Amino acid sequence: MTIDPTPASFPSDFLWGVATAGHQSEGENTASDIWTLERTRPSLFRERSGPACGSYHRFEEDLDLVAGMGLNAYRFSVEWARIEPHRGEVVVAELDHYEQVVDAALARGLAPIVTLNHFASPHWFAAAGSWLAADAAELFARQCDRVMARLGDRIAAAVTLNEPNLEQLLQAGSKLPPEAEQLKEDMLAAAARDAGTAQYFASNVIPARAQAAFQEGFTRAHRAARDAVKDRRGDLPVGVSIAIADDVALPGGEAHRDARRAAVYDHWLDVAREDDFIGVQNYERFHFDAGGEVSPGADDEVNGMGSVAAAGSLAGAVRYAHQRSGVPVLVTEHGMQTEDDSRRAAFIPDALAELGQEIAAGTPVLGYCHWTLLDNFEWISGYGSKLGLVAVDRASLERSPKPSCAAYAAAVRAAREAAAAPAEAALLSR
Repeated sequence: MTIDPTPASFPSDFLWGVATAGHQSEGENTASDIWTLERTRPSLFRERSGPACGSYHRFEEDLDLVAGMGLNAYRFSVEWARIEPHRGEVVVAELDHYEQVVDAALARGLAPIVTLNHFASPHWFAAAGSWLAADAAELFARQCDRVMARLGDRIAAAVTLNEPNLEQLLQAGSKLPPEAEQLKEDMLAAAARDAGTAQYFASNVIPARAQAAFQEGFTRAHRAARDAVKDRRGDLPVGVSIAIADDVALPGGEAHRDARRAAVYDHWLDVAREDDFIGVQNYERFHFDAGGEVSPGADDEVNGMGSVAAAGSLAGAVRYAHQRSGVPVLVTEHGMQTEDDSRRAAFIPDALAELGQEIAAGTPVLGYCHWTLLDNFEWISGYGSKLGLVAVDRASLERSPKPSCAAYAAAVRAAREAAAAPAEAALLSR
């Protein structure tokens, strides 16, 4: 399958980018809760992030890779734990650093899309109750305000929270073994003891018992963050990104599909009605029949997570996200976990072709950010999960573009040329 070359597929102002996250790529995020949990014993984390990809110091090299693909957008996170390593202590040099990242992106023709919290938060915040604390939303809004005061005039969009529904999706899809829940509880209890506090939480290791409370806390924080952003710059598009699979009902499976949607996505899609866009992060498709979720079949392509990786899953997720929320979609993440990059290289243009057809059918999509630029630290999976367009040597941190990097660049080039053709034709006809 190839991208539909008609101009209706992708608008001329479409954002083509890659997505990254600070803790996963920058390295040495030592004041964060995730850094702490990587070292807690016992720990759910397979290994420690350490230097990650060294992107804190090599961001210009990374941005050169992004620009070299012919992209026009770059999604990255500002790390709260760097900026406020201790409560009330603001490190101006770290704001300077992220300002340099924004300016370096702009200098390369890349629109900066800033994620205000991509899972990792300060250790002190986690030890004080994390997003369940009474003042959590106020503290986060204060952080967002200081970031906006420094960077807000030059960024293209802001994502408040990254995947606040991730744990619901993991638990609904049984993506973690039962013993992982107990290990999670033991790790968080040990972290609380080490910190001398009653409880300790982090955004992407939430116990099942705390899911409802965290959803409420995340919702308050998102709204407070959005208001803080809008107070500084009312015209800046703001939204939240959610993890959303393409849930497909086979005959008799509609009730099971709808129950999954209600449990995992619908709260946030309803919240997004107040926002400028909904961020969609899609990696998989689930099928449901009268008995519930159906295991992948022999003919299904399966990703490294053991779930179906279908080219049309992104378009399906985008369609439902817009139908429910009523706001435009920004694809903030999409990709394939696999060691075989040839699969990724084939998957990307096919998925984009399906997305282009969805846009042509009328679903508003603002842009697409592929996850991810580099093979990075994938949270509890460590460095074993490969999703990058560029390989990173774990010893030297040298970057080596994979074939999928060229495949994505070629797909974007074709789409941008198709979108530009009508404007060129109009000029020639004058």
